[in-house]
Parts: sequence; C-alpha cells; structure tokens
Amino acid sequence: MANAVQKITLAPARPIPFNKLVLSQANVRRVKAGVPVEDLAESIARRGLIQSLHVRPVLDGEGRETGMYEVPAGGRRYRALEFLVKQKRLVRTAAVPCIVSDAASGVLIEEISLAENVERAPLHPLDQFRAFQAMREKGMTEEAIAAAFFVPVNVVKQRLRLATVAPALLDVYAVDGMTLEQLMAFTITHDHARQEQVWEAVRNSWSKEPYQIRRLLTEKAAQASDKRVLFVGMDAYEAAGGTVLRDLFQADGGGWLQDVALLDRLTAEKLKAEAEDVAAEGWKWIEAAMSFPYGHQFGLRRIDGEPVETTEAEQATIDMLTAEQERLVAEHGEEDELPEAVDDRLGEIEAALEELANRPLRYDPAEIACAGAFVGLGHDGRLRVERGYVRPEDDVPATPASESEGETTGGETDRDGAPAQPAVQRAVITIGGTSPAPEPEEEDGIRPLPERLMAELTAHRTLALRDAVASRPQVALTALLHKLVLDTFRVRSGSGCLEVSVREIHLAAQAEDLKDSACARAVAERHASWEAELPAESDALWDSLGALDEASRLALLAHCVSFGVNALHEKPNPYGGMGVSEHGLRVRLAHADRLARATNLDMVSAGWRPTAANYLGRVTKARILEAVREGAGERAAQLIDHLKKGDMAKEAERLLADTGWLPEPLRFDAGDGEPAAAEGRDTDFCGTDEADTLPAFLVADAEATENGSVPEPYGVAAE
Repeated sequence: MANAVQKITLAPARPIPFNKLVLSQANVRRVKAGVPVEDLAESIARRGLIQSLHVRPVLDGEGRETGMYEVPAGGRRYRALEFLVKQKRLVRTAAVPCIVSDAASGVLIEEISLAENVERAPLHPLDQFRAFQAMREKGMTEEAIAAAFFVPVNVVKQRLRLATVAPALLDVYAVDGMTLEQLMAFTITHDHARQEQVWEAVRNSWSKEPYQIRRLLTEKAAQASDKRVLFVGMDAYEAAGGTVLRDLFQADGGGWLQDVALLDRLTAEKLKAEAEDVAAEGWKWIEAAMSFPYGHQFGLRRIDGEPVETTEAEQATIDMLTAEQERLVAEHGEEDELPEAVDDRLGEIEAALEELANRPLRYDPAEIACAGAFVGLGHDGRLRVERGYVRPEDDVPATPASESEGETTGGETDRDGAPAQPAVQRAVITIGGTSPAPEPEEEDGIRPLPERLMAELTAHRTLALRDAVASRPQVALTALLHKLVLDTFRVRSGSGCLEVSVREIHLAAQAEDLKDSACARAVAERHASWEAELPAESDALWDSLGALDEASRLALLAHCVSFGVNALHEKPNPYGGMGVSEHGLRVRLAHADRLARATNLDMVSAGWRPTAANYLGRVTKARILEAVREGAGERAAQLIDHLKKGDMAKEAERLLADTGWLPEPLRFDAGDGEPAAAEGRDTDFCGTDEADTLPAFLVADAEATENGSVPEPYGVAAE
C-alpha cells in the first residue's frame, strides 16, 4: 500500500495589537533600499496593509510565551506602521494582521527572513506599464496615478507612452527580445506599422542601437531645428494641422515635424510672399528658393549700392547693447565658464548687433530696373536677400545723354502732348530655380551610339580594366594613392573611375556574352582562389593578412582595388542629384584611359570581337560601313555597301574578325593622337589577300569590279 502524502498545515492570520510587536534582530535586511518608509506609510494609509506580517512568539528563559511577538519578515512594513503611530494617524493598539509561526519548529528564524526577500519575483516593467494604462482607461488621471505611487507625473507619462508601442514589439520586449532602451526609442511615433517595419529592419542587424531606431523612425520627418521650421514657425505649422513627434525619454530639440509636405507648402507660401515684398522695390527679376548652390552668382554683375544711414533710434540701441555686452564681459571675464543665462544673453546681444551692422543698401532706380535679387533662407532660418545682380542679357550699355534726350523728344506722348511715362515694371518671380536647358538638337550624319549599347560596351571595358588592374599591383597601388591624394589635397568635382571605398560597381547594363568572357572567368577564378585562402573571422583575417609575404599582399590589394574600377558610360544627369554629371563622366572616362595605358589594356587580347549581336547589328548601316572601312579598308566597305542591314552586319562580322578593330568606347588615346587599338595592327584592307578574306560570291564581285563590269544580282542592287 502506497504511503499517504503528508499534508501541510498553513498558519492562519491573527490580529495582534501593534504595541505587542517588536522587530526581530534576526531580520536579514539591514541596508536601506527600495521605497522609503515614509512613502510606504502613505501607501498603507491609502490602501491598507496589503501583505500581513510574519511573526513568532517571544519566549522567556524557561521557554514560555511572553505575549510579545517578534517580526522576522516584514520589517519595513513594521517601520511604516510605527511611522503612522508617531504621526498619530494609527493608534498603538490597532490590530495588525499577522501570520504566527511555531517557535518550536525546526526552521530558523533567519531562514524565514531570508526566504521572504530572496524568493520574491520582481514585477516586469511591462506589467507596470500596462497597469498604469489600465488605471488610466478606468478614469484615473496621470496626476492621480503619480500621486498614488509617489512618482513624478512625467514618469507616468513615460510609462503610459511605453504601453502604446505596437503590441508585437511589446511581446518581443516581454521575452527579453529587446532592451528597455530600444523599446523607449520606438515611442517617438504612434505608427505601429512603421514601428514593426523598423524593427524587422534592425532586429538581425549589427546596428540596432536606440539612436539608430530613432533615426529610421524620423528619417521622413523634419527636425525642429530645420531652417524651414525656424522660418515658418512651429505655431504656424501646428495651426495648419501639422503633427509633431516628441521623445519623452531624451532631449529631442523640439521634436520632429511629421508632415514634411505641409511644411514645404508653408515654407513656399511664406517665401513667395517675402519675394513679392522684395519685388515691390522695383527689381526686374526675383529668384526665390530655400537654398542656392555655391557660386550661384557666377557670371552676374553686381551693382553698387550705398548703405542706408543709421537712425538715431538704431544708434541708441547699438550703444545700449554694446554697453551691456561690455558690462557682462567685465563681470564674468575671469570665470572659467559663463553662467548659462549670461552666455545666452551675450549670444542675443551679438546677434542683434550683427543684424544692426548689416545695413541695407540704397540702389539707383535706373539700375534696379535691369537687375534682380535672390531670396532664400539662411542656415538659421532667417530670410536672406541678395540684391543687385545683373544677368548678361540685361546688361545693356548706358545710353548717351543726347540719344536719350532725342528719344524722349521724339518718343510717344500722352493725350496732353507730354512725354509718356515709362510703364511700371513687374518683376518676374521664379520659385525653386530656373527652367531646364533645352535638349540639344540631333546632329546630321552618323548618329551617336545608343545609350544602352554604350553602357554594354563600357561594361566590357570595365571588366577588362578590373582584370588588368588586378594583374598589376603596382598600377593598383598608384591608382589608389592617386585617388587618396586627390581627395586629400585637391578640391574638385568628379571621382574618376576608381571608387576607393572599395565597393563593387555592379554592371547593370551588360551584354549576354559578358559573363562568359575571358575576363569574367579570370576575375571569378582569382576571387574564388583568394576566398578559399582567407578566413572569415575579422581578427583571424587581420592575422592572416599580416602573415602574407609582400608579393601576396600586393596581389590581394590589386584584386580588391580592381573591384572599384568604374569605366562605365551612363547618361549624364543635367540637373544634378542622382547619377553622374557630364563633367563627372568626362573625368571618369579620362581616368579609365589613364588606367588602360598604365595596364597596357588591349580589348582584343581581352577577347572582345565585333559581332552582329554585340555591336554591328545594333548600329546604323553607316556605322557598319565606317567600321569595315577603318578595320578592313575602303574596298571591303564598297563590296558590302549594297547589302541589307542584316546581311551587311554578318559579313562585317566576318571581315572584322581578325583585324583588331574596336568601336570608339573601347579605344583610348595612346598619347600620340592615334587610338591605341590600332597600334601594331595592319588595318589597311588593300594589303591583305582578297581571295582569303572575301567569301566566294564577293570574290567574283571584286574581280568583276576590276574588269569594269558588275554581276547581275548586285548590279541591280547597286543601282
């Protein structure tokens, strides 16, 4: 028969007068920590004693109970009750619910005290957030919650904000999938979908710090310190219905404005109004934009103006501010650090004096009529007006006085016979910049190569250059050093053909045969060889690189540098922004030529041949004939000029197969004015054996031509 499980018996709670309780010297809690006794006393006064005391009878020397009870577990609650008694808010004989344990049990009193403190499980912060939220939903104000738990109101606001984060992220935080600091970062927006999107983006990333989360959540918002906000004003933005994201956990500098489109509209409207005020001064044109590029006045003539005299009131203000500035500097000049209020005041005085010192200029009305002004925003959000610029087309030479008088006398008159007054000029206001330049007209003759074909051809050349650079470490080192020196010592636009980051430049536009080319195979094989030798772990990689001999280090450097080579042609962006500028493209291709010369690049040796698929079938007949004329000679071009384009491309492919001819994008200037692709090769078709070069039907054609006759089929086509 199985042994019966021994049942335990729990001691019931008993009311014991407070004056019969004493603190036990066996209580293990000696260091004060947690909620102060005063706050706990207030909690007991509000809510009552939530948890009973654990006590044991005090025995005399003979082991008999004395009627007193010691408290080994609940010492802070006892002290809180004692505090209430001293305040006369609790009578000394008030009954206190207590659990009385047997003094004769084998459990030490120290064990009971320690178990009470060690076995308690702390409340998860998320449970506190949700409890505050539940109380708020049931009608308690934030101030009432703060008073009930003796915390500042701002703490309650923070906890309530944390509880409003997307439920999916709260579940992640509940299982310690993110830190409290990360959760706090998500509170700057109420958009749950965006919160979850950002978490998915950073959860497996090495960079998931709180600042990174805040940056991603506010990347489409405008900081309160943005010059547009300073110009428009936060009040005007909010009055128009704009929302502001605020961070309750960190200084946010005023927050982030979420409706950027509204901000831009308000900025444009106010900027336009300011531009119209400036236009009222009589300027011929006004160009308004939030910002202008460096050198926007280039090519314009600046007219002279005279500063407006300082008024008595302005001079009095200058004197007063200067005196205050000198007094503050004298009073605090010897201090290591100025008080914040003094520092702020000195900044205000300096800004006011600077504004008063920038005197407006007075211009000649005759010059105003042919000049204009730029209206924009400074970095601090202040309106910035640059007046008095004359465009070249408006820069008319001054008319002699005699001519001017003659024109006035013989000009138009009004109804009374007096000379007509000139019409009031209305300024032309341009918002956001000038109109784009017209597209260039298409040239006559041979048209430029299509953009797609140019991109594919230069992709071939880029890959060949990579292979060539990787095979010549000294050239790679020179190219790398050249780029670094340009970046360090020169201020110039255009990065050339070497992106030294080094990041691989992907070849977006490429022909189908590129991946199977000899260069592609060489690069892939070299890469696989190095990849097999190099360890993946960072520290081990450092040690491995240090152990390589000098030749291997140079070879690896050349291989890595080669992936940054970018000799691609792409359509320039005439408006700036994304893509490459026309100047940048010229710099890139010029650097590519330099690399080609340094590496003795030969696209023929690299395996490129003109075919109907990669070039000849994709250009006009005129270009096909030009290619044959350059590569195989004039006579060969004459023999195929009557063919249809498809047949002409196929025959041109055969004629150019072994000539070493290259289209212009694959050539480079060798330095003597001749394309390097033609060096060392005989491109004169007349010096070759025609019988070996031409197909049978063209051999007959050539012989007939020499005899002065033309075969029937091709004679008709030639007509």
